[in-house]
Amino acid sequence: MHRNGRLAGVRSIRMTRMNTKAEQSKATSGADIGKLALAVLVLAAGIVGYTYLGNIGAASPLRLITVIVAVVVSLAIAAFTGPGRRARHFMAESQFEMRKVVWPTRDETIKTTGVIILVVIVLSLLLGLIDLILKSVVLDWLLKLGS
Repeated sequence: MHRNGRLAGVRSIRMTRMNTKAEQSKATSGADIGKLALAVLVLAAGIVGYTYLGNIGAASPLRLITVIVAVVVSLAIAAFTGPGRRARHFMAESQFEMRKVVWPTRDETIKTTGVIILVVIVLSLLLGLIDLILKSVVLDWLLKLGS
C-alpha cells in the first residue's frame, strides 16, 4: 500500500510537471513587443534607404547591401524575443527530425513516379469516357425526348 501510494505521488508530480510545461503561457511581453517593433523599424529603414539611394543615383551594390544589412539586423533583433526563441527552437527540432527521415532511392522514386503517371492516365481516360457517355445520353436521348 505504501509503495502504491508513493508511486501515485510520483505520478501526480510528473503529471503536474507535464501539465505545467504543456500549458506555459505564450504571451508576448512588453519588451518583446518593443524589440519586434524595433526590428520592423530597422527593416523599414532599410527599404527607405534602398529607395533613397536609388533616387540619388547610388550604385546598385550599395543599395542591395543596405537592404541585406537591414534584414540581417532586424532578424537578429527579432531572434532575441520570445517568438524568436520559439522559432529558433522549432528550427532546431525540425533539423533534428530531418536527420531521421529515410529518403527513397532513385530507383524507388522513378518507379513510384511511373505508377502515379500511369494512374493519372487511366483515370483521365476513364473520366473522359464517362463524360462522353453522359454527353451522349443528355444531348441525344433526353433532348430528343423533350422535343
